Amino acid sequence: QVQLVESGGGLVQAGGSLRLSCAASGRTFSPYGMGWFRQAPGKEREFVAGISWSGGSTYYADSMKGRFTISRDNAKNTVYLQMNSLKLEDTAVYYCAADRTGRGLNRLFDYAYWGQGTQVTVSS
Repeated sequence: QVQLVESGGGLVQAGGSLRLSCAASGRTFSPYGMGWFRQAPGKEREFVAGISWSGGSTYYADSMKGRFTISRDNAKNTVYLQMNSLKLEDTAVYYCAADRTGRGLNRLFDYAYWGQGTQVTVSS
């Protein structure tokens, strides 16, 4: 089992920045790819960004490229999502998840463990 706890969400104005963190405990963190997903009211959960177990490969949804950056610190068992130039449409609950394959790809079925989510609200 891997337990994941997100933090760093909140209310921010459009154009602002937030950094989300996801702390892992339980099983060894480093073999897992990690991903960030989000879900807005009335919408399906969507992939935001992913990172391989080593941190050597990162992946982003098209609408996040150039604005969001995913990173990880295996020594701290933590994955981060730096979000810049936030838009109203970025408002959602953000979830981190651990990918059993270690790759961090946009493949929902690969993610075995999920956090409870953190709310991000972008205001005008």
